[in-house]
Amino acid sequence: MNIQRKKLAASTVGQLLIVGFDATEMTSRLRSLLSRVQPAGVILFARNIKSAEQTWSLLRDCQKCVSTPLFSCVDLEGGSVDRFRDLLGPAPSAADVFATGDRKLFRKHGEIIGQNCRALGFNIDFAPVLDLAFEASRSVMNSRAVSADPRHAATYAGTFLKGLRDSGVLGCGKHFPGLGEGKLDSHHELPVIGKSLRKLWAEDLLPYRMLRAQMPMVMVSHAAYPLVTKDQTPASLSKVWITDILRKRIGYRNLIVSDDLEMGAVLSAGSVGGSATGHIRAGGDLCLVCHREDHVTQAYEELSDTAERDSRFESRVKDSLRRVLGFKKKFARILRRPAIASAAKVGKLSRNLWEFGEQVRLEAMVYQENEWRRRS
Repeated sequence: MNIQRKKLAASTVGQLLIVGFDATEMTSRLRSLLSRVQPAGVILFARNIKSAEQTWSLLRDCQKCVSTPLFSCVDLEGGSVDRFRDLLGPAPSAADVFATGDRKLFRKHGEIIGQNCRALGFNIDFAPVLDLAFEASRSVMNSRAVSADPRHAATYAGTFLKGLRDSGVLGCGKHFPGLGEGKLDSHHELPVIGKSLRKLWAEDLLPYRMLRAQMPMVMVSHAAYPLVTKDQTPASLSKVWITDILRKRIGYRNLIVSDDLEMGAVLSAGSVGGSATGHIRAGGDLCLVCHREDHVTQAYEELSDTAERDSRFESRVKDSLRRVLGFKKKFARILRRPAIASAAKVGKLSRNLWEFGEQVRLEAMVYQENEWRRRS
């Protein structure tokens, strides 16, 4: 795909989008959307997942519509964020696994979640969470965050990422620059976090600094940090956060993806199309649009139209296209579609998941009891 020519083909711009939809099987409408937009990837949720064979077939049919290897994405952290719960059974949360104090289990958590993803046809898992478990965000993050200590959070996340990779799945650290002090849920409202860059650098940003070479992707949140940006621009639309801090100061070199641009926190700042161009203009590479077809179309058309009339934005688009396509080439083996999982294999995965959950529960009890005795 030649991205050096003077004007970008509209379909090329689709490589800056990861899109969601409501269907559980390929439809003429979905086929038309994917064929026209040519997105970098698709993301499935519980609403799309009914069985292992159905999910694998849906992802296969999505790939048939797109000419480049497809990012087949899912949010699978375990605990409250578990898209496979009804199919394979519940996976333990990150906090549950961290409570064992056992790095082998941190890695096994990633391995088991990666195996489950791979069996259903996924190659990208938007996990782990790097947000710190501060009291302020307890009601929002709950068991998704593992520790208020950034080094402990980085230890879990880095080991989990290795487990995912061992199973042939790429992970994504989230939600940069950190929702640990956020009191509002960005799905509905804009969290405004009044924390200085100096303090963020020492705390919330430390896991990103420690893991910058290990994270295939980083997801940027929609929270605002007015002491850093001097306004209430969401981080996902902020050049200060994405280019100046994440790219230049931290030195992150892989893909940067927005959180869902249909979330209330960013919709309050403007349209989905405007947010998509804002994310790319700020230095992001991939825009996540998870639900509505009209929003996918709006983002696609806004990116195309802006690149057509704005040479500086076109140059920014080309930079991200090079990064996305280079990433796909680098990880071509992982992005290659796995064979469909047999019913017997799916059953074994389900049993393995249950056994792992029991192991986590028991070891967490023992670890916490030993810690209590040590402190007494």
